[in-house]
Amino acid sequence: MALSAKIEALDRDVELIIQSDLSPAARSRVLAQFAREQIGIASEQNRRALGSVPPFTTFVDGSESAALDRVRPDGVISVEYELFVDVLRFIADELVKTSPKLTGRYSKSHILMADGDEIELTDDLPDAAEFAFVSTMPYSRKLEKGLSRQAPDGIYEVLAAKAKRRFSNIATIRFGFRSVLGASALNTWAGRTRMRPNRTNKQSARAFGDWLRRQPAIVVTFRNR
Repeated sequence: MALSAKIEALDRDVELIIQSDLSPAARSRVLAQFAREQIGIASEQNRRALGSVPPFTTFVDGSESAALDRVRPDGVISVEYELFVDVLRFIADELVKTSPKLTGRYSKSHILMADGDEIELTDDLPDAAEFAFVSTMPYSRKLEKGLSRQAPDGIYEVLAAKAKRRFSNIATIRFGFRSVLGASALNTWAGRTRMRPNRTNKQSARAFGDWLRRQPAIVVTFRNR
């Protein structure tokens, strides 16, 4: 006969089979030690992916606690890593690193939106269904087509693919387009441009204005948030 206990780490369950001939206290010690090892492995994986170990919270038998040795012989130790902010910071940093460098305006133009509203990237993220990075520079779409020799393959689409490969177990990350509203160089340009709606498609002025403000975007939707 064997007893089964689960340790949760990085969104997967790891089963530990403890022989029933051990005393209850011994089973608790074995489970706690195994949990420490798994936490170490998970932390190292996160460090390699993010560059540092993100904060995490441990739960022993359903209650928040760092005292792993208090786990019941047939109990559960769970670990929750605060990965969401780190994913967004990785993308923000990479956008600056991969931006073409000439005047510096483009590298400073990237903003983060939460459900369409611009926000600051802090540890206290709003409860949003979607986060999106966009540039407020009018020529952002041209850069995606290889306008700059410094980024012949573009910026946003390339980075979206890179972030997707790196964080696929945490979030759904994709390349897309999002409209940027509010005061910005893009909004100023959209108000002054001599471009006009496509008469053939009978595009309304409102739809045309939205099209002018649609920018390449890295769209992030977190899982289990």
